[in-house]
Parts: sequence; structure tokens; C-alpha cells
Amino acid sequence: MVKKVFKKTKVLILFGLVLVLALTMGLAGCKKQQVVETISETTIQEEETSSDTNGQTTQETDDKISGMEITGNINILTGMEISDKVLNSRPLAIMVENTPDARPQSGLINADVVFEVVDEWNVTRFVAVFSSYDSDLVGPVRSARPYYAEIARSFDPIYVFWGTHPIFYKVIENLGLDYLSPLGDKNSSITANFVDPGRGGGEGADAIRDASRDVASWHTAYVRLPRMKEIASKQGYKLEGGQSSFHFKIDSPESDRGDISKITIDYSIPQYKSLFEYDSKNNKYVKSVAGSPSTDRESGEQIAANNVIVMVTDIKNSGDSDGHMIVRTTQEGEAFYFFDGKVTEGTWSRSSALDPFTFKDIDGNVVLFNRGNTWVGVISGIDRVDYQ
Repeated sequence: MVKKVFKKTKVLILFGLVLVLALTMGLAGCKKQQVVETISETTIQEEETSSDTNGQTTQETDDKISGMEITGNINILTGMEISDKVLNSRPLAIMVENTPDARPQSGLINADVVFEVVDEWNVTRFVAVFSSYDSDLVGPVRSARPYYAEIARSFDPIYVFWGTHPIFYKVIENLGLDYLSPLGDKNSSITANFVDPGRGGGEGADAIRDASRDVASWHTAYVRLPRMKEIASKQGYKLEGGQSSFHFKIDSPESDRGDISKITIDYSIPQYKSLFEYDSKNNKYVKSVAGSPSTDRESGEQIAANNVIVMVTDIKNSGDSDGHMIVRTTQEGEAFYFFDGKVTEGTWSRSSALDPFTFKDIDGNVVLFNRGNTWVGVISGIDRVDYQ
């Protein structure tokens, strides 16, 4: 009886083992098939993702790339890829007038970077910096001031200006700038190195006087960039090189852009108040001054910027008889960075007037700007900038 039970138990055990083995093999087959399907699906997904990444078409890819710095074969002032149409020449920094009688100006629309700072008697002037494009005509060209020259020096450029006050030639000389000017001073090494056509007007060999502007000569001087480069080459200046304050990224996708629609910069009096209105579709800031569009004299096109920077620093009147201003361009100060319809608060800094500016956010990270041109307003306090 015991043997019989044992045999029966043995048979049952063997049957159970066979059943377990069969089930195990079946499940293994299922699992194997499921694994194969999973790999196949993953491969397809990876291939699709890879295709999207190469084409930069997916939202996820755009978001990822938009936060990365662009490097490589790019213009140092715009971040645009160098090509037959996009140059990377040594920057030319040109002084441009901004009194109401000087508007609309020529060439500002083609500048890669424009700094605007208040001058004596509440007037503002521009330091317009060119590298990626050769604007045919730029002006009206005006005289330099120490702080304009210091701003220009941050790009290690060829500095173009129409003379300066006698007391400032030595200051500009000490900056070691390669310069072009039709006026010089016997008390410094700066001497005239191109020819002023004179107040009578017309185009001379080196520059232009537009007599239709103002016979007093303040708003009549213009230069052509190709000719300035020719003169610079004859002076022995290098036409390659320069330095930049900017780091770049691609624009944020339209779905991730902000809604700050207006930036107002109040430099001094209403005649110089600037307004930048955000165009979300084109991701640019369209410029106006004193309630009227800022346009290009030749094309009539309104000026727009890919980035707007507001720098806060110390600005005060020197108290001399001419009302010259003193503007601090070194050490550090607060800054506001506008791009993609948003604002990033941070700081600007540089150790000396020979260095490029450094632009950082409040966490100390270097700011990545959108590719394209940048307008910079320099003001004396945060109460002079408003955005909404």
C-alpha cells in the first residue's frame, strides 16, 4: 500500500515537473517575443528621435537646443554662421549723432551692436559697431568722448570719430585704439588720417558732407565702411580680430516666448526716450524714439533688435563749462537682458577699459543671447527703465 502510494506520488511529481517545464518554456517564449517587440519599438522611436534631432523639428529638441551655447564658425558679435553674406571682420566702432535734426540716421540698421549713452546737454549719441555687414553709408558721424571710446575699446575695434574736445585726445590715445579721424591734436599722438571734404558738401575722396542736413556741420558728416577699411589698411591696422562680450543660443520656440511687450528707456528728456515693442512672431524688438519710429534714412525700414540690454551705472555731469558727462564703464553694475519676450535680471562687469564686458544673470551664469543684433542702453538708475 505504501509502495502504491509512493508510485502514485512519484507519477504526480513527474507530471508536475513536466507541466512546470512546459509552462516555463511557453512563458519564456512569450517573454522573448515581448522583448523583441520592445527593442523593435525602441529602435524605431530612437530612429524617429534621431531624425527629428537632425531636422530640429520637435518641441523637445527645440527646447533642449535653445538653452545651449552656439560655438564654431560664427560671427563674434551676432552668433550668425559666417558665409559669403555674413562677414567676421574686425569691428569698426563709429560715433553716430542722435539729435532730432540728425534723424533718421544712416547705417544703424546694419550695425551688429549699438550702445546709446547720454552726452552733454541731455543729448544721446551712439557707438555703432559693425562686423558682419559692410554698411555702405553711416552717419551723421560725431565727435568722441572718453566713455564712448572706452565702450568702443571693449571690442578692440577700429574706432571712427570726427575729432573730440581738445582735453580728450590724450585720454583716447591712452586707450591704445586704432582710430580713424579727420581731426587730431598736437598734444597727443592722434593726428588726422583721413580727409574732411569740408562744409561745402559733397563726396570727397574719404568721406561725405551732406549739405542738405545742416550747414553748421554738426549733422553733415558721413562715412562709407568699405572706404574706412581701405584707409585702415593703409594705416597698417589689422582688418581681422577683435573681441566680443556676447555668447549665443538659438531663439526659444514661439510657444515658450514671454509676453513683455514694451521696454522704455529714459536717458534724459522726452526727445531721447526710446521704446522697444516686442514682435513675438519675428522675435524682435521694434525701436521708436520720442514717439516716432526709428527708421533707416535710405530704406525707410524701421530698426529692430534681436536683443535689448539695459546697463545701470554711475552717470554725472562733470561741472565744466561745456557740461561734459562722466560715465563709469568699468567695475560692475545692474543689468536687464531682454530677449524671447522675457527679461533676465543680472549684472554687467569688466575689470578695465581694455576688456570686453561680461554679462551674467543673478545666479552668476553667463547670459546666452539670441543670434542677431543687440541694442544697449546705458542709464544712471533702474528708475529709468520700465517694461511691461
